[in-house]
Amino acid sequence: MHYLLIYDLSADYLEKRGDYRIDHLSLAWEAHDRGELILGGALQEPADKAYLLFKGDSPKAAEDFAKSDPYVKNGLIKKWEVRPWMTVVGDQSASPVKP
Repeated sequence: MHYLLIYDLSADYLEKRGDYRIDHLSLAWEAHDRGELILGGALQEPADKAYLLFKGDSPKAAEDFAKSDPYVKNGLIKKWEVRPWMTVVGDQSASPVKP
């Protein structure tokens, strides 16, 4: 199953992220190396949201990531949520459906 970790970024996210970016990216790459995090990144123009795609049997990996993320701990994220995402198209889809 896939899970989206959705971040609502603070208005000053771009100005403040430099202080925490190395630790945030290290956490992300560690999750990727464990096979939990598939993709992650922030939207541009405007930079107001970020999405991180996790895979697993439950949302726990995504929730644990958010709870330990320095961006969350230091107020760069106004709000976060984890949503199950039923992926149906693509080589890595969780539930492929072909016509």
